[in-house]
Amino acid sequence: MSDDFPRLLRSLTEAGVRFILIGGMAGIAHGSARLTVDLDIVYARDPENVKLLADVLAPFHPYLRGAPPGLPFIWDAETIRRGLNFTLTTDLGPLDVLGEIAGGTFSDLLPASRAVKLFGIECICLNLDTLIQVKRAAGRPKDIEAIAELEALWEEKERSKD
Repeated sequence: MSDDFPRLLRSLTEAGVRFILIGGMAGIAHGSARLTVDLDIVYARDPENVKLLADVLAPFHPYLRGAPPGLPFIWDAETIRRGLNFTLTTDLGPLDVLGEIAGGTFSDLLPASRAVKLFGIECICLNLDTLIQVKRAAGRPKDIEAIAELEALWEEKERSKD
């Protein structure tokens, strides 16, 4: 498995999957220098989008990250519909496919998102304020560590408005 986040992101956007980029890649889109090991998205859970998500990821052999090899797992729209949040390995790298996070669902987060270009690909990303709030709400050590840098980026952005 290689990490090809640009190809993964391009596949999702070109297929028309409705999602919001969150996590470390969202931080990078806002100027963070921190490395991340996966791509995190919050996806719209309507039936059409769930089917698109299932279909676009299927060729990349999604499998539950951390699950024992050989554990039966079928990646399809029905699995997504019956579940909510999935931490996956794929042929293109680790992907967290989240139906809901501490900040809410796709619909809740969309007003707090904006278009960005990452790897030359236009996608929707949490705005910096909301990304900080979401990381604070998650409360994981890696998120707490990232907040200081994100707040510094926010302060720089605010200073540049003046």
